Amino acid sequence: MNIPLSRRTFLSGSGSLLAARTVLLAPQALGAASGPAPASDRVRFGMIGIGMQGSGLLGTAITLPGVECVAAADLYDGRHTLAREITGNPTLPTTRRYQELLDRKDIDCIVAAVPDHWHKRVVVDACNAGKDIYCEKPMSHAAAEGFEMAEAAQKNSRIVQIGSQRVSSVLCAKSRELYKSGAIGVVEMVELTLGRNDPTGAWEYPPPLDLSPANLDWDTWLNDAPKIPFDRFRFARWRCWKEYGTGVGGDLMVHLISGMLYTLGWNEAPRSATALGGIFRWPDGRNMPDLHAVLFDYHRTPVYVRLGLGTETPELARFMGPKGILDANGGELRHSPQRGVDTAPSYYSSGFPAKMREAYVKQWEAEHPVTPGREPLMDDTVYKGNDWDDVRPHLWNFFQAVKSRKPVAEDAVFGNHAALACHMANESYFRKKTVYWDEGARRISEG
Repeated sequence: MNIPLSRRTFLSGSGSLLAARTVLLAPQALGAASGPAPASDRVRFGMIGIGMQGSGLLGTAITLPGVECVAAADLYDGRHTLAREITGNPTLPTTRRYQELLDRKDIDCIVAAVPDHWHKRVVVDACNAGKDIYCEKPMSHAAAEGFEMAEAAQKNSRIVQIGSQRVSSVLCAKSRELYKSGAIGVVEMVELTLGRNDPTGAWEYPPPLDLSPANLDWDTWLNDAPKIPFDRFRFARWRCWKEYGTGVGGDLMVHLISGMLYTLGWNEAPRSATALGGIFRWPDGRNMPDLHAVLFDYHRTPVYVRLGLGTETPELARFMGPKGILDANGGELRHSPQRGVDTAPSYYSSGFPAKMREAYVKQWEAEHPVTPGREPLMDDTVYKGNDWDDVRPHLWNFFQAVKSRKPVAEDAVFGNHAALACHMANESYFRKKTVYWDEGARRISEG
């Protein structure tokens, strides 16, 4: 009795074998120091903002050879104490006025980790004062600001590096290398996803226990945002409000977008963004969505992004092409090649009469000979390295650029393009319609 062949039957008999191998990537060499660097060879920086992210940047930066923190600024006095604790220097100069750091001749550059609504002012002021600056992501709080920041960097010949640190990781370098080598062919679609499911992941941070208008310059902290009475939760959880932050777009999406742009060698804003989302899990007074799904058009290449704060899902950047897939996550990069050809007679022939089907299969096998034991082997290769978001090499690259004056990968132009994607995603969400990037007018439009 002739039994029609199903698609599964055909594929299981295809003769293709699947294997995987693991490659360990060596971390980037950060330079060996046989002893303390001479004063003439040291990079001396000032730290602006010593909160959750800033404290980590400060603690990491001072472990790099030849790098020294000479002063710190923050509007909350408790972080002055923290800066001295991190550096181990009880006499480290601290101030509420970051301008004092810009005026110091013994400071070569700035590392800044401040809320999004402060980025433009700090970067432009630093560039105008002749200081190079490392600024946390996203580069800007609004679309127009990024161009002012990039122009200030160019006008003053300053190094500006934005802090989406994955572009300096060995994993991101490998993904870029593989793509440029044609490992998956020309990319046809990208999927970027990340989900959290805990209060801290949703920015429900505990405010400092002693926070008050006595030890925080609240009016200055508000900057150009609407003036409101002191609110310790807005200080600690500023990402929840569009007046100060850029939501999951600026916090999470910009990392994914930056890694994508670097991997693919793109340096541009998307043509359009179509977003859906809402506040589903955290109705705590915030006005930024806790679920944000966006479809971007990058010169006709679809890029889908899904970010959520109500379900834990792995971080994944998936690059799909006719020759296979690159999957990048927090600790590894997987290359899954695909041949893109039939490896068995077509299951469509199951609709042929038996004699015709037998003739077709015989002809197919004659045209596609495979020697037993020589079946095609399609290896998955898994590359493992330091964290995809490895901040140490990113800071190192910045400090080296300060000395060498060589350009950085994530400069003001690159950082602006990554930030524009986030702004377009937010604008689409709030306007409830597709938005477009008008390159000539440098603005987000509705068509």
